[in-house]
This record gives sequence, structure tokens and C-alpha cells, in this order.
Amino acid sequence: MKNKIIYPVFIALLLLGTSCDKEYLETEPTQFITQEQLQEASTNNPDLLRGTVSGIYSLMFETGTGGTTGHNDFGQKGCDIWSDMLSGDMALSTNTYNWYRNFCDYQVTIDLTRNENYVVWRYYYRIIRSTNIVISALGGNDAVPVNQDNQYLMGQAKALRAYAYFYLTQFEANDYNPSQPILPIYTSPEQQAQEKSPASDVYALIVKDLTDAVGLLDGFTRVTKTEINKYVAEGLLSYVYAAMGNNADAATLSADIINNGGFSVTTASQLTGGFNDVNTASWMWGVDLTPNQGLDLISWWGQMDVFTYSYAWAGDRKVIDLNLYNAIPAGDVRKAQFSASSKLPLNKFYHPDRVAGGQRIITTDYIYMRVDEFYLLNAETAAKSGDELTAQNSLKALLLNRVADVSYIDALTGQALLDEIYLQTRIELWGEGKSYLAMKRNRATINRGTNHLFQAGVAVPYNDDRLSFEIPQAEIQNNPYINDQN
Repeated sequence: MKNKIIYPVFIALLLLGTSCDKEYLETEPTQFITQEQLQEASTNNPDLLRGTVSGIYSLMFETGTGGTTGHNDFGQKGCDIWSDMLSGDMALSTNTYNWYRNFCDYQVTIDLTRNENYVVWRYYYRIIRSTNIVISALGGNDAVPVNQDNQYLMGQAKALRAYAYFYLTQFEANDYNPSQPILPIYTSPEQQAQEKSPASDVYALIVKDLTDAVGLLDGFTRVTKTEINKYVAEGLLSYVYAAMGNNADAATLSADIINNGGFSVTTASQLTGGFNDVNTASWMWGVDLTPNQGLDLISWWGQMDVFTYSYAWAGDRKVIDLNLYNAIPAGDVRKAQFSASSKLPLNKFYHPDRVAGGQRIITTDYIYMRVDEFYLLNAETAAKSGDELTAQNSLKALLLNRVADVSYIDALTGQALLDEIYLQTRIELWGEGKSYLAMKRNRATINRGTNHLFQAGVAVPYNDDRLSFEIPQAEIQNNPYINDQN
């Protein structure tokens, strides 16, 4: 009975705050649990830690996990919308409720007092702090738990920590510069405020965490796709290597996912099937949303899908950039994902009933990663490594059921091949939070189309201050070691 009391109370405490103060951890096991007691429980009751890791996954889709009551604060998918807007590929074409008005007008990312900067910082550091508690309970950063289940939990915790640090490197720094101090590093729950560490140290931690995770998760059979397995960890590591310019290792890992992960390319019918079911064979990582999660108005679906009762239906329209839409050939099945008139993703993301404003409680699922990404990333990193034949073959393998004739790819080499891979990445992954990562990797300049309500027609290079977030005012006020932006 005690475990039934400790378990939910501890998880709630674990995931609530960002402070490292010890006062909130009491010693009475019938109400709260200490770090030492959690370590003991990891041996005697692995279910406690399993539930704690499950709670961390919940942070990725729950509302308010960035510390605000804003209707744009709903975990990873909220950050995905912001990143897609920064990439220029997602346009705000109609504004009614102002949740994205200032963001799309480039006012937020140059003003440290804006809530969006705080949400990003707090959300990812909340993941980091929570994973540090789990890692510490399992023996610390260099430990390999004896218990097999605990090894799998350690692997997931390290992968989640790396995921959070990686997204922070992308959002908070303009460019990959190993010597530039960019983020404070926290690897244990006892650490107090830290100064910014150079990017080289941050990336070294990310690579180590994900390398450890790949090994620890070998043989792990997950219960749901919410959990990170070996191939999801490899996917994250592929993105990290590609961001660093380590293209050979990124190509190797992405090839392993393609060849051994057991995932199938998204079919032509699935491309216009709603992207609403985590059981789709191409989906590697996502969450099965049910009424039990209680998501409704404040959600990614609410912001993106006109068949959900929320903002997209009521007038805040996010559409494909006109220039990108026009770059999709007429015979490409992905062109049908978008309305020819409004450019809304009416046939890419939707509730199956397709009743305008019909979905009240969210039961359509969230996608975080799919295998198609790694055909594109393999093509990109192979091309950058000088292996253009592999790059061409990977790109053709993806496009076979999307365009009528892929033979044109055989004639592409050099920059023309890289440009085509980048274009196909933007088309394929529109609205999934990956275009921003590709923009930075490829050092692209965005050119907004005329259907953007704000800043239409502007050209912005990938490393412009407007395309990364500010360190929030709260961090600068409360951390004596940080007093400047990146």
C-alpha cells in the first residue's frame, strides 16, 4: 500500500518543478520520497522508476510543461510548430487569437521577456532535471545497472536527456560553433546554477548519452511507441552527428535504422491518411493519445487541424509556404496533402471523421519520428560524405511511391543533389518539426512566400538572430553566471 501512495506523489513532485532545492524532498516515505530511497527502490521495486520514466514521457505532450498557461505551451509538439514557423515553411495565413502573431513577426525571438523563450528553456531543462534524478537513482552517469530492466530505464533516461540538450543546442545557438559557450550543463540533481559550457562539451555529453543509450537499449522490446528504443536513440544520434558535420557516422546510423529497424516507408495512401495513428508502420516514436490524457482545446491538433474544435478551425490558420507549395510537382502525391486554394494541410493532418470542429477530446496521435526521415538524412549525409550513389539510391527509395518517375535523380550530383534532398526533406516532413533542423544543417536562407501574414517576402539566413530563441529573462535574473545571449 505504501508504494501506491509514494508512486504518484513522487512522480508529481519530480515533474513539477525546475529548482534543485532539496527542501521539497521530505523524508517520510508515506508522503514523499528522497533520492536515497529512490535508489533503494530501484533495486527492490523497478516499477517505481518505470513509472517515473513514464511520467517524463508525459511531459512531452501535456499542457503547461513550459511553465505557462499559454495555449501554445504543450510540450514537444508546441516547439515543433515554432520551429516550423522559424524555418519559413509554415505560414500563419490568418490570425484571430494572436498566439503566433508576434512570433511570426520576429518579435519574440529578439526579446528575452517573451514567454515563448521561457517555455522552450523550461520545458527542455525540466526533462533534463527529471532524467538526472532517474540516472542518479540508477547509480549515476557512469553506472551500468545490473538489473536488465534498470538498464533499459537508464538507456531511456539518457536518451531523453540527450534529446532535450540537442533541441536546446538547435534553438538557443545560431550556428554550430564548438568553442562558443551556449548552455549550462546539469548531469546530477544536486547541481546548483552553472555557467554556460562551450558547444563542444554539450555535444560531447549528448553523443555519450546517446551512444550509451543505444548499447543499453539493445534487446529492449518496448510496450508502446511512446518509449525510446535502440532505433529511436540511433535516430536522435544521427541528427546530432549531422548537426555537427559528422556526416559519415550519421550516414552509418541512418542506414542501420533503414535496414534493421523493421519500419516501412510511409505509403502513398498513408501520406493523405491523416497522420493520426501511432500504429502506422513507418512511425518510430510517438504517443497514443486517448481521452484519459484529457487533451482538448490546448494541443497540437487544436492548432493545426480544422477538424478539431480549436484554433485552426476558429481562424488561426497555419498553411504551407506558397513558394514551397509551388515547388511540389503536380504529379507528386504529397501535393494533395494541401488545399490548392487555402494551402491548409487538409489532407495531411486530420481527425478521421473529417467534421469541421468535430474533435473535442483529442484521440488523434502525436508523431515524433518516422523512418522516412532517415532515408532523407541518409541521402543528405551520404552526399556530404562524397557517396553520391548511396545518396541517390536512398532518395529514390523514398520517392518511388510519391512521384511518377525518379530517374531524374540519377543525373543529380554535387550541390544540385544536395539542393534536391533538402527540398524533398522540406516537402516530406512539412509540419512535423524537422524542417528547422534541416535548415540549420544545410545553412539555408529562408525566403518567405507571399502568403505569410507577417514578414512576407523576406529572406533570412539560417544563423540570423531572429531564427533562434533567447535565453529567457528568468534565467538571466536567477542564474548569476549567465548575463548575456548566445
